[in-house]
Amino acid sequence: MTQIDYSAFDVPGRGRGLLDVVKYRYLLRLLIGKSTSLRYRNSVLGWFWSYVRPTIQFLVYFLVVGEILGMHRNLPAFPLYLFSGLVLVNLFNETLSAATKSIVGNRALVRKIYLPRELFPLAAIIGALTHFLPQLAVLVVVSLLFGWLPSFASVGLILAGLAIVLGFVVGLGLFFSAVNVRFRDAGNIVDIIRTIATWSVPILYTWSMVYERAQTIPWLFHLYMSNPLAVAVEFFHHAFWGTLPVVTGEVPAPDNLGWPPMFEVYVISSVAIILVSLVIGQFVFRRAERTFAQDL
Repeated sequence: MTQIDYSAFDVPGRGRGLLDVVKYRYLLRLLIGKSTSLRYRNSVLGWFWSYVRPTIQFLVYFLVVGEILGMHRNLPAFPLYLFSGLVLVNLFNETLSAATKSIVGNRALVRKIYLPRELFPLAAIIGALTHFLPQLAVLVVVSLLFGWLPSFASVGLILAGLAIVLGFVVGLGLFFSAVNVRFRDAGNIVDIIRTIATWSVPILYTWSMVYERAQTIPWLFHLYMSNPLAVAVEFFHHAFWGTLPVVTGEVPAPDNLGWPPMFEVYVISSVAIILVSLVIGQFVFRRAERTFAQDL
């Protein structure tokens, strides 16, 4: 009797999770192209919206927090301080929202063919990242006008901040995209997280303000600074705002010019949180993907 070698075949529906992204990178490129082409389809302004929305958001925050509340008088180069943190929070909000909707938004593909489902949230995250790049370009130009001089250290801090945000979003995106298939309440929870994210990191205020008010409950400041998004924002602040001559030459120096106390511990804590979020997100995603087609 002829023996059939099945070693070259895979069991349908069984993959290696995020590791399959490398194997199916061609499909990932197609999904990224699909998400970017449909984002502003039938839009008059098109990609120009990538500049308009963050600009309006910046102007609103600057007028309210900077002018009305007077933060621009207490902090040199406050517009750049605000903008350098705001673009990173926008990246977090945009990528998390896109990842959460990715499986539901591609229900037709999920129902008809098999491919690693992780490709959908990853493609959504990378697609949203492409719309962050124009904001980053504007930030660089504005920083140069303020007298910013790029260095290897500042570029390293920028890349580290991006890596922290994207790593955190991948873990959260896997989790919420899977939960959103069965429980559409996940989208509302993500909207709440996006609202909290803007105020839970030092962009409309400084970390030194939180440190001063948390002297009686120090664990609260430790919890606050262990947030990966807060660590990434501080990286961006030191990469752009913290090296400006108008800031370093200020007398007396701003309280938040240096790193927060025990910042190395907060960086390690944020990396640990990211790893935990990736493990939990992948675990929940793998368990939930078995019923994606039925739930959709």
